[in-house]
Amino acid sequence: MTTPTINNHSVKRVLGIFAHPDDPEFFAGATFARWAAEGAHISFILATSGDKGSSDPDMTSERLIEIREDEERKAAYALGVQEVIFMRYPDGELQPTLDLRRDLTRMIRIKKPDVVVTCDPTVFWFGTTGINHPDHRAIGEAVLDAVYPTARDRLNFLELERDEGLTVHKTRYVYLAGAKEPTVKVDVTDYIEKKIGALHHHVSQIPDMEAMAKRVRERLLDTSAPEDAPRYVEQFRVITLG
Repeated sequence: MTTPTINNHSVKRVLGIFAHPDDPEFFAGATFARWAAEGAHISFILATSGDKGSSDPDMTSERLIEIREDEERKAAYALGVQEVIFMRYPDGELQPTLDLRRDLTRMIRIKKPDVVVTCDPTVFWFGTTGINHPDHRAIGEAVLDAVYPTARDRLNFLELERDEGLTVHKTRYVYLAGAKEPTVKVDVTDYIEKKIGALHHHVSQIPDMEAMAKRVRERLLDTSAPEDAPRYVEQFRVITLG
């Protein structure tokens, strides 16, 4: 097993921060599977537990939290992720508040990731057929604010150092998933089935697993690759911090 590298820098710790259970798998599941296979330690942080994501008239938010957290743990572990943390902010109500920024800064200082993966907060819609969930935009904005400058500079939320002993941390790379203008393609040809397998655990959210798998393969197909040698990629806008 080899440790993954980015621009010749070793990547040992990866932190995926998203809004809902199933977001890590849909946005970047194959990339996480590849990095895990290459030896990176990966943790997921979910800001909400997806407590609004059901059309079942008999479902309650309390029951849905239990279901979706269980689904996410199983999906994450199927990718090789070591840890899943739920912050349990209310689903559908996420805002890039100072409270959320403080909570994320705390986790960044605890986990000290080389890479943070989150959503592109600038994406409001997808072409002419889809609107991006406001929670996705909110978590992306909050994560960027937590990475820079908050987690880096000790006088931000000084109580984290004073009361909790959490020293500053400089994240080297931020990967924005679902980006409007991606700059990097990650070859996930060998890991696309891991992504699909992980998504199979989200039974409460995916009514037709075969249709889901078909969509995933179509969306990840690299159209620049030769037809006789299909290649699958996940794309990101990557920010490199000094």
